[in-house]
Amino acid sequence: QVQLVESGGGSVQAGGSLRLSCAASGYTYSSYDMGWFRQAPGKEREGVAAIYSVGGSTYYADSVKGRFTISRDNAKNTLYLQMNSLKPEDTAMYYCAAGRRVWGWADARRYNYWGQGTQVTVSS
Repeated sequence: QVQLVESGGGSVQAGGSLRLSCAASGYTYSSYDMGWFRQAPGKEREGVAAIYSVGGSTYYADSVKGRFTISRDNAKNTLYLQMNSLKPEDTAMYYCAAGRRVWGWADARRYNYWGQGTQVTVSS
């Protein structure tokens, strides 16, 4: 049974940092491309960052470039998102997702498995 379990969310003030984790199980983690998405109330789910299984290429939304860093530890079957210089507009539910050969990393339809999400709230 595939499981993706996010953790690390919370409430911080603007300018603060959080590190999200996503523990994966039930599939060959190292063979899957991984992504982080977020969804704020009343808004569509948007791609935040992705890291591919082959070569480890990383991709970021323009809104988080230079502030967020995605990484993966294949030995621990865990995905991370280091978030620095947080802004109130980063407030959202954050989800991790896994997909095989994801062409178009920001397209949520290309991912097969999803976690339940972890809430990030940034106050001004």
